[in-house]
Amino acid sequence: MLATDKVFAGTIPDIYDRYLVPLIFESYALDLAQRVTITDPKIMLETAAGTGVLTRAIAPLLPEYAHIVATDLNQQMLERAKTRQHSDHRIEWKQADALSLPFADRGFDVVACQFGVMFFPDKVRGYKEARRVLKPGGRFVFNVWDRISENEFANTVTEALAALFPHDPPRFLARTPHGYFDMERIHADVNAAGFSDISVDTVNGTSKTSSPLDPAIAYCQGTPLRNEIEARGATCLDDATKWAAEALANRFGTGEIEGRIRAFVVTAVR
Repeated sequence: MLATDKVFAGTIPDIYDRYLVPLIFESYALDLAQRVTITDPKIMLETAAGTGVLTRAIAPLLPEYAHIVATDLNQQMLERAKTRQHSDHRIEWKQADALSLPFADRGFDVVACQFGVMFFPDKVRGYKEARRVLKPGGRFVFNVWDRISENEFANTVTEALAALFPHDPPRFLARTPHGYFDMERIHADVNAAGFSDISVDTVNGTSKTSSPLDPAIAYCQGTPLRNEIEARGATCLDDATKWAAEALANRFGTGEIEGRIRAFVVTAVR
């Protein structure tokens, strides 16, 4: 993973929240929220909260006495999350590194992470931190994307950019968000962190959008893929976005389009 793969700065948080969240994240946030709240947690921690899509999905499902601590490595992502969330005394926003959590041992009923563990430079260390802050019997719930070929819009954009930059293709999407999908490896990593009660579910979904341009903007401008594209030249971002939109239109059509998405949900009990 490149250092820039973790940088969500500048206009990326706003574009991410406007385009990418409804495209691929909202349906999985609703799914994960149901899995988290079924245990009626009194205090929960969210790591890699991003712009708060999971936080927004969970909050209406929890009782008045519950407390959510939503954290992310990137303060700009949390600032965007705060603007999207109605005032709620139960939610605490805090900048924090999931690999070095600033919380005491055994303090949370649930730790949840929506599509964030792929960005952990040391997966086992991140899982150990989640286990450390969980109460006995507490649950660690997270999801990861399947391989990029099972996520059609992301795959199409990646293939298009490989054609546009044949000598140095930007590989962020395949390398990081879609680079941690081997269930044997994931199970082994979670087990190495001290969890033994581990289950995995496959969740299929569909991305729907009004035009091919929206997912092109979402991926090229609303993720750290942008950092790779801009490093290739001053005009490359606009060119790449247009090129990706054309590739999406050629494959899926020019009006409303939809594509397959697939993820895995992992639940581990302390």
